[in-house]
Amino acid sequence: MNKFKYSLLILIGACSYGILSSIMKLGMHEGFTVNQMLGGQYVFGWTFLLILMLVFSRKKLTLKQWLSLLAVGITMSGTSIFYGKAVERLPASIAVVLLFQFTWIGVLLEAAADRRAPSKSKIVSIFILIAGTLLAGGIIGETSGVLNVAGVVFGLLSAFTFALYMFVSGRVETSVPAFNKSFIMTSGSGVIVLSVFSPSFLWDGSMGEGLWKYGIALGFLGILIPVVFFAIGMPKVGSGMGAILGAAELPAAVVASVFIAHEHVSGLQWLGIVLIFIGIAVPQIRFSGKKKQPLYEARENSA
Repeated sequence: MNKFKYSLLILIGACSYGILSSIMKLGMHEGFTVNQMLGGQYVFGWTFLLILMLVFSRKKLTLKQWLSLLAVGITMSGTSIFYGKAVERLPASIAVVLLFQFTWIGVLLEAAADRRAPSKSKIVSIFILIAGTLLAGGIIGETSGVLNVAGVVFGLLSAFTFALYMFVSGRVETSVPAFNKSFIMTSGSGVIVLSVFSPSFLWDGSMGEGLWKYGIALGFLGILIPVVFFAIGMPKVGSGMGAILGAAELPAAVVASVFIAHEHVSGLQWLGIVLIFIGIAVPQIRFSGKKKQPLYEARENSA
Protein backbone atom coordinates (compact mmCIF):
# COMPACT_ATOMS: atom_id res chain seq x y z
CA MET A 1 0.00 0.00 0.00
CA ASN A 2 1.68 3.25 -1.09
CA LYS A 3 1.64 6.59 0.70
CA PHE A 4 -1.34 7.88 -1.27
CA LYS A 5 -3.47 4.96 -0.10
CA TYR A 6 -2.51 5.58 3.54
CA SER A 7 -3.42 9.24 3.08
CA LEU A 8 -6.75 8.14 1.63
CA LEU A 9 -7.46 6.07 4.76
CA ILE A 10 -6.94 9.13 6.97
CA LEU A 11 -9.08 11.22 4.64
CA ILE A 12 -11.91 8.67 4.89
CA GLY A 13 -11.52 8.52 8.67
CA ALA A 14 -11.75 12.31 8.93
CA CYS A 15 -14.84 12.44 6.71
CA SER A 16 -16.39 9.73 8.87
CA TYR A 17 -15.89 11.94 11.94
CA GLY A 18 -17.52 14.82 10.06
CA ILE A 19 -20.83 13.00 9.63
CA LEU A 20 -21.31 12.53 13.38
CA SER A 21 -22.70 16.00 14.15
CA SER A 22 -25.59 15.60 11.67
CA ILE A 23 -26.50 12.18 13.07
CA MET A 24 -26.48 13.63 16.59
CA LYS A 25 -28.81 16.41 15.49
CA LEU A 26 -31.29 13.82 14.25
CA GLY A 27 -31.04 12.03 17.58
CA MET A 28 -31.59 15.27 19.49
CA HIS A 29 -34.79 15.85 17.50
CA GLU A 30 -36.00 12.51 18.86
CA GLY A 31 -35.29 13.62 22.42
CA PHE A 32 -31.91 12.01 23.08
CA THR A 33 -29.10 14.03 24.67
CA VAL A 34 -25.58 14.42 23.34
CA ASN A 35 -24.28 12.61 26.42
CA GLN A 36 -26.52 9.61 25.73
CA MET A 37 -25.49 9.40 22.10
CA LEU A 38 -21.81 9.86 22.91
CA GLY A 39 -22.07 7.03 25.43
CA GLY A 40 -23.87 4.84 22.90
CA GLN A 41 -21.17 5.62 20.35
CA TYR A 42 -18.46 4.27 22.64
CA VAL A 43 -20.43 1.21 23.76
CA PHE A 44 -21.23 0.06 20.22
CA GLY A 45 -17.85 1.13 18.78
CA TRP A 46 -16.05 -0.79 21.52
CA THR A 47 -18.23 -3.85 20.84
CA PHE A 48 -17.52 -3.72 17.09
CA LEU A 49 -13.78 -3.57 17.73
CA LEU A 50 -13.92 -6.39 20.27
CA ILE A 51 -15.63 -8.67 17.74
CA LEU A 52 -13.17 -7.80 14.96
CA MET A 53 -10.19 -8.29 17.25
CA LEU A 54 -11.41 -11.71 18.44
CA VAL A 55 -12.12 -12.85 14.89
CA PHE A 56 -9.11 -11.46 13.02
CA SER A 57 -6.36 -10.63 15.52
CA ARG A 58 -5.84 -12.50 18.77
CA LYS A 59 -2.22 -11.47 19.25
CA LYS A 60 -1.14 -11.34 22.89
CA LEU A 61 0.33 -8.03 23.98
CA THR A 62 2.64 -7.17 26.84
CA LEU A 63 1.54 -5.16 29.88
CA LYS A 64 3.67 -2.25 28.65
CA GLN A 65 1.86 -2.24 25.30
CA TRP A 66 -1.54 -2.29 27.03
CA LEU A 67 -0.62 0.60 29.32
CA SER A 68 0.83 2.67 26.47
CA LEU A 69 -2.28 2.26 24.31
CA LEU A 70 -4.67 2.87 27.22
CA ALA A 71 -2.82 6.16 27.76
CA VAL A 72 -3.36 7.06 24.10
CA GLY A 73 -7.07 6.57 24.73
CA ILE A 74 -6.97 9.47 27.19
CA THR A 75 -6.29 11.87 24.32
CA MET A 76 -9.31 10.45 22.43
CA SER A 77 -11.61 11.01 25.39
CA GLY A 78 -10.24 14.51 25.97
CA THR A 79 -11.41 15.65 22.54
CA SER A 80 -14.96 14.38 23.12
CA ILE A 81 -15.22 15.88 26.60
CA PHE A 82 -13.62 19.27 25.91
CA TYR A 83 -15.48 19.81 22.64
CA GLY A 84 -18.78 18.97 24.33
CA LYS A 85 -18.04 21.54 27.03
CA ALA A 86 -17.12 24.14 24.38
CA VAL A 87 -20.37 23.61 22.45
CA GLU A 88 -22.33 24.17 25.67
CA ARG A 89 -20.78 27.62 26.10
CA LEU A 90 -20.16 28.92 22.57
CA PRO A 91 -21.98 29.23 19.23
CA ALA A 92 -21.41 26.08 17.17
CA SER A 93 -19.52 28.01 14.48
CA ILE A 94 -17.01 29.34 17.02
CA ALA A 95 -16.58 25.95 18.70
CA VAL A 96 -15.83 24.15 15.44
CA VAL A 97 -13.29 26.78 14.39
CA LEU A 98 -11.52 26.39 17.75
CA LEU A 99 -11.48 22.60 17.34
CA PHE A 100 -9.96 22.91 13.88
CA GLN A 101 -6.89 24.61 15.26
CA PHE A 102 -5.66 21.01 15.55
CA THR A 103 -4.30 21.38 12.00
CA TRP A 104 -1.46 23.75 12.85
CA ILE A 105 -1.03 22.29 16.35
CA GLY A 106 -0.45 18.87 14.78
CA VAL A 107 2.16 20.27 12.40
CA LEU A 108 3.97 22.01 15.31
CA LEU A 109 3.92 18.84 17.43
CA GLU A 110 5.56 16.90 14.62
CA ALA A 111 8.12 19.66 14.03
CA ALA A 112 9.02 19.80 17.74
CA ALA A 113 9.33 16.03 18.03
CA ASP A 114 11.46 15.71 14.89
CA ARG A 115 13.39 18.94 15.62
CA ARG A 116 12.77 20.01 12.07
CA ALA A 117 10.91 23.07 10.75
CA PRO A 118 7.68 22.39 8.82
CA SER A 119 8.06 22.40 5.04
CA LYS A 120 6.95 25.46 3.08
CA SER A 121 4.15 23.46 1.49
CA LYS A 122 2.76 22.58 4.94
CA ILE A 123 2.93 26.20 6.09
CA VAL A 124 1.08 27.39 2.98
CA SER A 125 -1.43 24.59 3.48
CA ILE A 126 -2.10 25.65 7.10
CA PHE A 127 -2.86 29.26 6.13
CA ILE A 128 -5.25 28.10 3.40
CA LEU A 129 -6.91 25.68 5.84
CA ILE A 130 -7.40 28.38 8.47
CA ALA A 131 -9.03 30.68 5.90
CA GLY A 132 -11.21 27.83 4.66
CA THR A 133 -12.21 26.88 8.21
CA LEU A 134 -13.29 30.43 9.03
CA LEU A 135 -15.53 30.43 5.95
CA ALA A 136 -16.82 26.85 6.09
CA GLY A 137 -17.50 27.10 9.81
CA GLY A 138 -19.81 30.06 9.18
CA ILE A 139 -17.82 32.31 11.50
CA ILE A 140 -17.76 35.18 8.98
CA GLY A 141 -20.60 37.46 9.91
CA GLU A 142 -21.11 35.73 13.26
CA THR A 143 -22.37 38.23 15.85
CA SER A 144 -21.58 36.34 19.00
CA GLY A 145 -20.79 39.30 21.25
CA VAL A 146 -18.43 38.61 24.16
CA LEU A 147 -17.12 35.07 24.02
CA ASN A 148 -17.24 32.84 27.08
CA VAL A 149 -13.65 32.49 28.26
CA ALA A 150 -14.15 28.98 29.62
CA GLY A 151 -15.73 27.96 26.31
CA VAL A 152 -12.73 29.25 24.35
CA VAL A 153 -10.35 27.38 26.66
CA PHE A 154 -12.34 24.14 26.28
CA GLY A 155 -12.40 24.60 22.49
CA LEU A 156 -8.63 25.03 22.31
CA LEU A 157 -8.11 22.07 24.64
CA SER A 158 -10.24 19.93 22.30
CA ALA A 159 -7.99 21.00 19.42
CA PHE A 160 -4.84 20.19 21.38
CA THR A 161 -6.05 16.75 22.51
CA PHE A 162 -7.17 15.86 18.97
CA ALA A 163 -3.79 16.89 17.55
CA LEU A 164 -2.09 14.95 20.35
CA TYR A 165 -4.22 11.87 19.60
CA MET A 166 -3.17 11.99 15.94
CA PHE A 167 0.46 12.43 16.99
CA VAL A 168 0.65 9.56 19.48
CA SER A 169 -1.53 7.27 17.34
CA GLY A 170 1.15 7.40 14.68
CA ARG A 171 4.09 6.86 17.04
CA VAL A 172 3.02 4.65 19.94
CA GLU A 173 3.17 0.85 19.52
CA THR A 174 3.03 1.02 15.74
CA SER A 175 3.86 -2.69 15.47
CA VAL A 176 0.62 -3.69 17.23
CA PRO A 177 -2.10 -4.90 14.80
CA ALA A 178 -4.66 -2.19 14.02
CA PHE A 179 -7.67 -3.98 15.56
CA ASN A 180 -5.84 -4.68 18.84
CA LYS A 181 -4.48 -1.15 18.97
CA SER A 182 -7.86 0.43 18.23
CA PHE A 183 -9.67 -1.76 20.77
CA ILE A 184 -7.30 -0.92 23.62
CA MET A 185 -7.28 2.82 22.84
CA THR A 186 -11.07 2.86 22.69
CA SER A 187 -11.26 0.95 25.98
CA GLY A 188 -9.19 3.61 27.75
CA SER A 189 -11.14 6.43 26.14
CA GLY A 190 -14.54 4.85 26.81
CA VAL A 191 -13.90 4.40 30.53
CA ILE A 192 -13.10 8.09 30.91
CA VAL A 193 -16.00 9.32 28.77
CA LEU A 194 -18.53 7.14 30.60
CA SER A 195 -17.09 8.34 33.91
CA VAL A 196 -17.66 11.98 32.95
CA PHE A 197 -20.99 11.46 31.17
CA SER A 198 -23.31 9.17 33.12
CA PRO A 199 -23.83 5.69 31.59
CA SER A 200 -27.44 5.67 32.86
CA PHE A 201 -28.65 5.22 29.26
CA LEU A 202 -27.69 1.55 29.62
CA TRP A 203 -30.47 0.87 32.13
CA ASP A 204 -33.00 3.72 31.90
CA GLY A 205 -34.79 2.33 28.83
CA SER A 206 -33.26 4.76 26.31
CA MET A 207 -31.83 1.94 24.22
CA GLY A 208 -35.26 0.38 23.72
CA GLU A 209 -36.70 3.79 22.80
CA GLY A 210 -34.43 4.07 19.76
CA LEU A 211 -31.03 5.15 21.09
CA TRP A 212 -29.59 1.87 19.81
CA LYS A 213 -29.85 2.89 16.15
CA TYR A 214 -27.92 6.11 16.78
CA GLY A 215 -25.39 4.22 18.89
CA ILE A 216 -24.76 1.78 16.05
CA ALA A 217 -24.34 4.54 13.45
CA LEU A 218 -22.14 6.66 15.70
CA GLY A 219 -20.09 3.67 16.84
CA PHE A 220 -19.41 2.68 13.23
CA LEU A 221 -18.64 6.18 11.93
CA GLY A 222 -17.15 7.71 15.08
CA ILE A 223 -15.11 4.81 16.47
CA LEU A 224 -14.65 1.83 14.14
CA ILE A 225 -13.74 3.54 10.86
CA PRO A 226 -11.68 6.54 12.02
CA VAL A 227 -9.81 4.86 14.88
CA VAL A 228 -8.82 1.82 12.80
CA PHE A 229 -7.97 3.87 9.71
CA PHE A 230 -5.92 6.36 11.75
CA ALA A 231 -4.09 3.48 13.45
CA ILE A 232 -3.12 2.15 10.01
CA GLY A 233 -2.43 5.42 8.21
CA MET A 234 -0.84 7.75 10.77
CA PRO A 235 2.44 5.84 11.20
CA LYS A 236 2.93 5.97 7.42
CA VAL A 237 2.11 9.61 6.61
CA GLY A 238 3.15 11.32 9.86
CA SER A 239 1.09 13.36 12.32
CA GLY A 240 1.73 16.68 10.56
CA MET A 241 0.39 15.49 7.22
CA GLY A 242 -2.28 13.55 9.10
CA ALA A 243 -3.51 16.74 10.76
CA ILE A 244 -3.77 18.46 7.39
CA LEU A 245 -5.70 15.52 5.93
CA GLY A 246 -7.89 15.53 9.02
CA ALA A 247 -9.22 18.95 8.01
CA ALA A 248 -11.52 17.08 5.61
CA GLU A 249 -13.75 16.53 8.65
CA LEU A 250 -15.25 20.03 8.36
CA PRO A 251 -16.28 19.83 4.67
CA ALA A 252 -17.78 16.42 5.41
CA ALA A 253 -19.71 17.92 8.32
CA VAL A 254 -21.07 20.75 6.18
CA VAL A 255 -22.08 18.44 3.32
CA ALA A 256 -23.70 16.01 5.77
CA SER A 257 -25.65 18.88 7.33
CA VAL A 258 -27.21 19.53 3.91
CA PHE A 259 -28.11 15.96 2.97
CA ILE A 260 -28.84 14.51 6.42
CA ALA A 261 -29.99 17.42 8.60
CA HIS A 262 -31.35 19.48 5.65
CA GLU A 263 -29.63 22.67 6.78
CA HIS A 264 -28.86 25.71 4.64
CA VAL A 265 -25.25 26.30 3.62
CA SER A 266 -24.21 29.72 2.37
CA GLY A 267 -22.04 30.50 -0.64
CA LEU A 268 -19.19 31.54 1.67
CA GLN A 269 -19.32 28.16 3.37
CA TRP A 270 -19.05 26.37 0.03
CA LEU A 271 -16.08 28.60 -0.81
CA GLY A 272 -14.53 27.60 2.51
CA ILE A 273 -14.97 23.93 1.63
CA VAL A 274 -13.16 24.48 -1.67
CA LEU A 275 -10.30 26.25 0.16
CA ILE A 276 -9.99 23.40 2.65
CA PHE A 277 -9.64 20.85 -0.14
CA ILE A 278 -7.05 23.09 -1.83
CA GLY A 279 -5.17 23.29 1.49
CA ILE A 280 -5.23 19.50 1.80
CA ALA A 281 -4.00 19.09 -1.77
CA VAL A 282 -1.09 21.56 -1.58
CA PRO A 283 1.42 19.27 0.22
CA GLN A 284 0.42 16.36 -2.02
CA ILE A 285 1.01 18.41 -5.19
CA ARG A 286 4.33 19.65 -3.85
CA PHE A 287 5.34 16.09 -3.00
CA SER A 288 4.51 14.95 -6.51
CA GLY A 289 6.57 17.79 -7.94
CA LYS A 290 9.58 16.73 -5.91
CA LYS A 291 9.26 13.19 -7.14
CA LYS A 292 9.28 14.25 -10.79
CA GLN A 293 12.35 16.49 -10.57
CA PRO A 294 15.02 13.79 -10.22
CA LEU A 295 13.56 11.88 -13.19
CA TYR A 296 13.64 15.05 -15.31
CA GLU A 297 17.21 15.77 -14.29
CA ALA A 298 18.21 12.19 -15.09
CA ARG A 299 16.87 12.55 -18.62
CA GLU A 300 18.70 15.86 -19.00
CA ASN A 301 21.97 14.26 -17.93
CA SER A 302 21.53 11.27 -20.21
CA ALA A 303 20.72 13.41 -23.29
